[in-house]
Amino acid sequence: MYTAALHQPFPSPARLTMITRKYLYLIALAREKHFGRAAEACHVSASTLSAAIRDIESELGVTIVERGQQFSGLTAEGERVLECARQMAARAEGLRQELAQMQDGLTGRLRLGVIPTGLTAVATLTAAFSRRHPQVNVEVSSLSTQQILAGLRNFELDGGIAYLESTSPDLDAYPLWCENHVLLTPQSGPFEGRDCVTWQEAAQIPLGLLTANMHNRQTIDAVFASLGQKPQPTLETDSIISILAHVSAGHWSSIVPRAVLDLIGVPTGTRVFDLREPVVEWATGLLVLNRQPRSPMVDALMNEARALGHGMQNGTRTG
Repeated sequence: MYTAALHQPFPSPARLTMITRKYLYLIALAREKHFGRAAEACHVSASTLSAAIRDIESELGVTIVERGQQFSGLTAEGERVLECARQMAARAEGLRQELAQMQDGLTGRLRLGVIPTGLTAVATLTAAFSRRHPQVNVEVSSLSTQQILAGLRNFELDGGIAYLESTSPDLDAYPLWCENHVLLTPQSGPFEGRDCVTWQEAAQIPLGLLTANMHNRQTIDAVFASLGQKPQPTLETDSIISILAHVSAGHWSSIVPRAVLDLIGVPTGTRVFDLREPVVEWATGLLVLNRQPRSPMVDALMNEARALGHGMQNGTRTG
């Protein structure tokens, strides 16, 4: 399932026996940022949720929610309590997975956040995972790099697919593939008879690119900037599929990862040119939170990523 935003369903309290409902309510409130929506996600009344939050405050002797007519955030103490609650929920879910794995094999939901340019190539990883763990449902969300990092640190994602330059000490990274970018243009474009185009030439034609908050766009802008170029795209979108459709419509060209086209094919009515001067590659891989113990779900995902990365290093085609 591909979704456009990070919005995880509220976990059933019956499945998380190590953490009481009131702390799950706090997690939901922090996620939804609204008492009514949080209560709905938890399948309780708003008054029940509010009472649970007050109970936490009474139990710990601190104020955890900023008081006002509407939810306006957590106090510093509340943020610390929330961090602990998320850790407890993650450990409880890990225990549930471990016990289920001992009985019938791994079950549950694998939650992956993927940068838009990786949404097609990641199918190689998810397909291998699902063949090995058929009882696990896979949820793939299209997210920016910053959303992926936040989702990992908030225990809302099991793994993220992003450029490996996004790594930090609290994350472990596993290389999956290296991608170079190509110029995708309408067949009636200006480079008839060519097999490659320079970045300088690409800067002079109408471009459709991912939005400026996307890491892929930022890396493309950095290449242009190193050449003294600053093209102004006349189409911006947060969807790689939308880019392919717009180029196919015949007006725009775009710069896209070759791996996208390798897996789903070249769109009708378009042509592909290698980009030269310079030739640039970006390493993409799996990011997981560096924490122990890891959940069985994350361990299983890492094993598939290692196998896929090993195949890439030995020349096996991965996407």
